[in-house]
Amino acid sequence: MKKIVKRIIFIVLILVIAFVIYAAYVFRTYYRLPDKLTLEVKRNGENSYFEEPLQITPGKAYFIMTYNIGFGAYDRDFSFFMDGGRQSWADDEESVIAGVCSMGEVINDVNPDFVLLQEVDIDGTRSYHVNQLELLNQFVKGYYYNYAQNYDSPFLLFPPWQPHGANKSGLVTYSRAKITDAMRRSLPISENFSKFLDLDRCYSISRIPTENDKQLCIYNVHTSAYGGSDEIRTAQLATLYEEMEADYREGNYVICGGDFNHDLREGEEANAPKWAYKFPRETLPEGFQMGIDCAKDEEDVAHNTCRSAETAYDEEESYTVTLDGFIVSDNVKVNYYQHMDWKYAFSDHEPVLMQFILE
Repeated sequence: MKKIVKRIIFIVLILVIAFVIYAAYVFRTYYRLPDKLTLEVKRNGENSYFEEPLQITPGKAYFIMTYNIGFGAYDRDFSFFMDGGRQSWADDEESVIAGVCSMGEVINDVNPDFVLLQEVDIDGTRSYHVNQLELLNQFVKGYYYNYAQNYDSPFLLFPPWQPHGANKSGLVTYSRAKITDAMRRSLPISENFSKFLDLDRCYSISRIPTENDKQLCIYNVHTSAYGGSDEIRTAQLATLYEEMEADYREGNYVICGGDFNHDLREGEEANAPKWAYKFPRETLPEGFQMGIDCAKDEEDVAHNTCRSAETAYDEEESYTVTLDGFIVSDNVKVNYYQHMDWKYAFSDHEPVLMQFILE
């Protein structure tokens, strides 16, 4: 009996030591990028449709798309462990490549003037170390672009049946017009243990000169989903608004798009899950409006932009909500607004397309 007790104590001691060593590794390797980080702007080859950079002229119409590509993992059958599902990784490397290439083809077919992407992995355990930016660049030719790292996580051992691993992921902004400067801005996150769920959060700003000597300021954002609290969510929006308002006060045009991780539709919804936080419209700064409110036809926005990943997608049963979209300053006229419907074939999110005119 004593031998058994000793063995149990020994095993427990080994497990405790292993946990302490792992916790020390996670705390030691966790980091946040500095705020106000200048981003490198590149041009991705040439495009036979447009050899010269697009000139941004007030009165002309332009298209912009936002799309959370879900690190190339989310086909219709994928369920994610953080949502109560079973998977932490994509099915395999081939499925990641196929999914990202399919989304690249969607972008290429729509051919928007600007594209905002979220959850683009450039090196991740969960996505079999496929550089998704390199893949996307095969489809989005001739565009100027920048990449803003959202996070670079230590190797995460949860869930135990398929550890999420180490993942480097971020935001990509593409533009047919020349981006003269771009910056990554840090968003507030929790400082307690939940920061290891949320990792890091940011938004990027790409500035593009217009022909009337102003700037088109395009914000690409992905706010907290899992590690946030009401306080953090409020602080993130306040940080975002502060810079958007400053650009607007200077007479510039402001478009903010991405995955807001808030329900962007107006009004309350019965039986909504806890994670479907209502967007606090009362905090929207004066001079700004929600893009979805400018849709000309309700049918264009009837389809929601995000599905629950608790289970595989079921068109009749799966919960869906609109987390993705745009906020625009009132000197930007929304001419057309659409939630594209791909039946969640390539991601747990759907692309949102907006046509706008600078006034």
